[in-house]
Order: sequence, then C-alpha cells, then structure tokens
Amino acid sequence: MMSANEGAQWFASNLCPAAARERGKSRASGIPQAPGTMSTSSVSKGCFVFKSNFKKRKTSVPVEDYFNKGKKESEDSKLRFETYQLIWQQMKSETERLQEELNKNLFDSLIEFLQKSHSGFQKNSRGWGYQIKLREITTAALVLGVNVTDHDLTFRSLTEALQNNVTPYVVSLQARDCPDVKHFLQKLVSQLMDCCADVESKEEDSVHITQKQTHCSMDSLSSWYMNVTQKTDQEMPGKKRTSSSQWQSPPVVLILKDMESFTTKVLQDFIIISSEHLHEFPLILIFGIATSPIIIHRLLPHAVSSLLCIELFQSLSCKEHLTTVLDKLLLTTQFPFKLSEKVLQILTNIFLYHDFSIQNFIKGLQLSLLEHFYSQPLSVLCCNLPEAKRRIKFLSDNQCENIRRLPSFRRYVEKQAAEKQVALLTNERFLKEETQSLLDNLHIYHKNYFLVLRCLHHFTSSLPKYPLGRQIRELYCTCLEKNIWDSEEYASALQLLRMLAKDELMTILQKCFNVLKSSSEKELGSTAKRIEEFLAQFQSLDAEAKEEEDTSGSQSKGLQKTDLYHLQKTLLEMKELRRTSKKQTKFEVLREKVVNFIESLVREYLLPPETQPLHEVVYFSAAHTLREHLNAAPRIALHTALNNPYYYLKVRSRFICPTVYIINHLIFQKFLQKSSSLLNSHTPSALHSDSICLNKAIAAFIPDQNKCLATVKIIFCLVSQKAFATVVTAAENMDANSVTSEEKNEIIHARFIRAVSELELLGFIKPTKQKTDHVARLTWGGC
Repeated sequence: MMSANEGAQWFASNLCPAAARERGKSRASGIPQAPGTMSTSSVSKGCFVFKSNFKKRKTSVPVEDYFNKGKKESEDSKLRFETYQLIWQQMKSETERLQEELNKNLFDSLIEFLQKSHSGFQKNSRGWGYQIKLREITTAALVLGVNVTDHDLTFRSLTEALQNNVTPYVVSLQARDCPDVKHFLQKLVSQLMDCCADVESKEEDSVHITQKQTHCSMDSLSSWYMNVTQKTDQEMPGKKRTSSSQWQSPPVVLILKDMESFTTKVLQDFIIISSEHLHEFPLILIFGIATSPIIIHRLLPHAVSSLLCIELFQSLSCKEHLTTVLDKLLLTTQFPFKLSEKVLQILTNIFLYHDFSIQNFIKGLQLSLLEHFYSQPLSVLCCNLPEAKRRIKFLSDNQCENIRRLPSFRRYVEKQAAEKQVALLTNERFLKEETQSLLDNLHIYHKNYFLVLRCLHHFTSSLPKYPLGRQIRELYCTCLEKNIWDSEEYASALQLLRMLAKDELMTILQKCFNVLKSSSEKELGSTAKRIEEFLAQFQSLDAEAKEEEDTSGSQSKGLQKTDLYHLQKTLLEMKELRRTSKKQTKFEVLREKVVNFIESLVREYLLPPETQPLHEVVYFSAAHTLREHLNAAPRIALHTALNNPYYYLKVRSRFICPTVYIINHLIFQKFLQKSSSLLNSHTPSALHSDSICLNKAIAAFIPDQNKCLATVKIIFCLVSQKAFATVVTAAENMDANSVTSEEKNEIIHARFIRAVSELELLGFIKPTKQKTDHVARLTWGGC
C-alpha cells in the first residue's frame, strides 16, 4: 500500500498530460529523472504544489506545568505533583485491596453455590426428581443495593472470579441493549463468541453463527455449545484442566446487571425457552438487584419463577463499606493526608443523600488531595515523617516565609518567650529545626488521637439512642469540629456510661485493651496497663461477691419466718437507711473510676486539629472549592456562565471576543434582563427600542463593536424574525435586496430558531398563548 503523498505523486506523474509530455522530452534528451520527484516545467502555465513529508510533532506539556498553572509559587510544583501521585497510588491500591477483601466472602459463597448446582448436570441420572430438576435454571439473586454506580466494578470482579473458578463462558447483559428477545439473543451470541476466543476454538463456529445473527435461536446456541465443548475435549485429552474448565461441559453464566430494568415479556420468553434447552445448553442466571428480591416475583409470574432455582446473596451494606474505607484511609497514620470537618461532612452528605456510591466518595477524596497539593505550597511536607524532615532541610527562603504566615504557627510563636520568638522569625536554621520538631509532635498527636478515638467509640457505640453516633465517622466529625467534652451529647453519654452493667463494662474495657496494647508510645502503653488493672479489679469483685453470697446464704438459714407485714416494714427500713447513708458499692466506685479515666484521656488526646501547629500542612479545609466541584447548582451555574463567561473560561481580559455561540447567549441574557416578561414585536415602531436594547447588550460585553462585528453578525434575541433581521442588517450595512443578504437571512433564521429552542430547553423561556409568536421569561429580574 502506498501512502497519500506517494499516491498523489504517482497520479501527477503518470496521469497528468503535461507531466507525461515532459517525461517524454526528458527521456528523449537523456536527462535523468530523480526517483520520486515531479517536474515543474510544462507546456502550459500551471501551479505546482509539493506536500512535505515532514510532520510537525506535537509538543507535549508536562503535567506538572498544568498542576501549578497560574500560581506564583512554582519552585516546588514538580515535587508536589510527584508527592500527590505517590500518595494517591498508595491510597488507590489500598482501596482496591479493601474492595477485594469485602467481596471475597460474597464471591466465595456464590462460586460454591454455582459449582454445587452444576455438578448435578454431569450425572447421568434418569430419575423423576432429576428430570424435574433438569428444567430448573440455577439462579443467583445478587442484591447489591442502590449504589448503582458501584455495580460495574463489582460485576467486573465477579466476571473475572467466575472465569477463573467456574467457567470461561460468562456473559453480562444490560436492559438497554435487550429491548426484545431477538436483540437479547444477538447480544448473548456476540459475547459468547468473545468468550470462545479465549478457549481457542472460535474460528469455524463463530463464522457460522455471526453470519446468521439475525436468526439467532436457542437451537443454534445449543449446537454451537456442543461443537465447542467437544472440540475442547479433543484438543485437551491429556492436558491438565484448569479450575475454570474442570467439567467436560462447563456452564454458561449469564449476568443480568439491572434486572429491574428488563421488560417482563423479554425475561419470561427467554426463561421459558432456556428451560426447554437446559439439557443441551447448561445455563446459569445471575440477577443483579438494586432494590429488593421481591422484584423477581413482581416481574415474573409463578409459572415462570417456578422454572428457576433461586438462591439469595446479599452484599455488604454501603454504610459499612464507607466506614471501612474511612477507617483504612483517614483514621490511620499510614497516609499523612487528612480532611477537615467541613470537607468530610460534604463528602459524607453527598454519599448519604445522593448516590451511596463508594467510587464517587473515593473520587471526591482524590479531588480533595489534588486541591490540597495544588493550592497549598507547604503541602510538599505532606509525606511520611522521615522524608518530610529531609525536605525541611532544603526549604527555600520563600517556603520559610510561608511557614511563618501560617495562622497555627503564628499562634504558636505568640505563646513562646521573647527570645524564641525573635529566633523563629529571623533565624532560618532555628526555624527549620523547630519545624521538624513540630511535625514530629503532629505525627505523635495523630497516633494518640486515633487510638483514643477508637476507645471512646467502643464506649459510646452501644449506648441507648447513640448520643455520639453509631458509626465512628460521626464521632470523628464531632471531634474535628470542636472540643467534644463541651457538647451536651457528650455529657449525656457520660451519664449513660455511669449506669453500665459490669459485664458490659468489662467487654468494652477488653476491646479498648486490645486497641491500646499495639501502641508503642510510652504514655498510651501505661494506659493499656491501667485498663488491664481495671479488668483485674472487676474480676476480683466477682470472687468477693461469691463469698458474700455464701455468707448471706448461711445467715438466711438462721432467720425466722415472718409474715408479709413485718417483711414489708423491714424492707422499707433498709431502703430508707440506704438512701440516707448514700454509700456506694465497690462496683459503683470502680465504675466511676473507669469513667473518669476515660474522660481524662478524651480531654488530653482528643483536641481539635486546629490547636496543633502546622496542621495546615496535612489538612485540607477548602470546603467551598470542593462544594463548587462536587455539589454545583445547575441553575446558578447557567446564570453565571451567561452573565459572566470569563468566570469559567478563566480569561483575564474581558476585551477578548468569545466565539459566536457564546456571544449570542450573552447578548440574549442581557436582553432578557432589560425586557418585560413577554418578549417579541411585530410593529416597526418597536424596532428602534429593540436596536437600542441590543446595542446596550453588545456594549456590555464587547467595547469595540467595529472590530468584533463579524463575530456578532448572527445575533439572536427574543424579537420577531423581521425585527431581528432588520437590526442585524442595519448594524452591518447590508443591502436587503442583495442575494448574499437573502442567504444570510436564511442562516440567521435557522440560528434564531435553534437559539430559541436551546433557551427553552435550558428553562429560561417558554411559549405563551397570550400573544402570537411570543415567549414568556421564566426567570426573575437578573436571574
């Protein structure tokens, strides 16, 4: 095959008459011709164009340049971008590993069910029970929840697990691709051909079926399956079978991702047809359900559902999944990056009130990480502690000044002695040493913070009505926001803790001991020993209680019988004596000590992050920026774009003329703001006012109208077509009777209709019946 340039040269040199004549002259004169060149001499005058083979290479701009575009602090942009990439890759790999662990139990039980169900297909039984069971399609109802955006990742992992452990023939279908049985079978066949390619037996059979895609049927699928399985067995007589092909006739697994969206008729027809061919085409169905398993019986009548052998499988709850993700990514010192209370609240609110999507939550976390490294120059220190200490030694003078400008560092300096304040503000070396010490303290603060937070969660998660929240993320948000001991919820939680039973208190203390014993810090190590002592004291109380019971039992034997009146009198006297004495038991005294000890830990270690110097280095707090990206209001965004496009275009100068489409919408928006609720005009007297209004709208965006008149020649506004054309013609000094003007009018008319339709689609105008060819404005004032 010759290239485009070679083809053009050959055409010019062989088919062009002048070139042929010149080639004959050159041959006659003996002039040698260079190969691949064309002669520029001709009998007649002509224009010769030579296309160069040189292709201009596209210059690729490094990503880190975009990362710090528009920022003055560009000295560490590359290092910050590399640090961002490193942290995000670590967090991403952790989330993937966590996703595999959460899905492991679900996939294992599902695979075990499928293997056990299909093992009966290999038996050659002719019993009545087996014949009845042979018509039942093995079906797994997989309830995944309403987080539909996460289902694709789950089904992708499930497909890979099934192909590795059950069968190589796994097909996934969606309702939008299967409006009827014909398309259903076509999609099934096309995907089975792709699966067959992995088994190296697709050549002849795939050609035979793809030629008859329009006539796909279960008979053709059954014959294809028999040919494929027999051919596979002949090719692998002595080879060791893999786990996915352990049977002579591996099943075909069909996954319906959105079972609720399939039409009832399509599902019924396919299930009935498949049950008739199940003995020769072993099919297994997996229903992806987002709502409830009852949807199966709503879509399928009893006559059809009785053909399915259904087993229910439930995935992990979305809230539990979110708690696990937060626990592994944020409530740990493995990753230095942290979120402020407002940012974390925005992400959790979007998750709880919008989509329940873990993937979207992780994307929001990635955006927060990117914004932090983009907007904070000192985020270069947001890395592991040894690397951060090393980078502090090479900080420039500007970075040292950035440290001094931090509000938390300024508060720290104000609390120091006068000599130390002068050294921190003037001596760069002393500042770097102090910064290393502060970062070390911040790392220790986070270690202690998360350990005590987990202990407090163990105490409060089982209290009635959950005053501090049931999930640890709720307690974490409260601790990030303020001093938790100043809240009413914390006071009520302490009151409930003082009423806990001994068994509950010992169980919670054991959990706290397991959390704290892994700590390497000296202070929290002593805390673990203190909790261990409390447990020993509670166990000693049990031994003392048994001795008291034995002594009280022996004393009760010597008591004499009495009547009901004297017994009631004795009990009232004992109650009064206990009320007046107010003497606590040993258990109540010990329980009070435990509660006071936990409260002292909370006041010491659960201080808000704002109290720590240099917390801005690792905490992202720009909640407003994150809300603009993730939780934008469409109406406000449209209004801002129409009134001030430079807000989104990021153009510094307002004198740069935008494109035709943009300027049309801008002028129309200004026209809307200066007009009444009903817009249009037919009378010639209104044309003058429309022209004035239009000129004002143009002047609001383009100061120099003469230079940009060519761009604004197609202007639309809510006036009649005649008035619109008159305004444009007068502005451009066009002849209304010329041919070119008529062509332009047709273009203007088409663009006018399109613009009105677009604005109606956006919801800014609507047709009205009050006047002919008029539209009504749907916004108030300048909105």
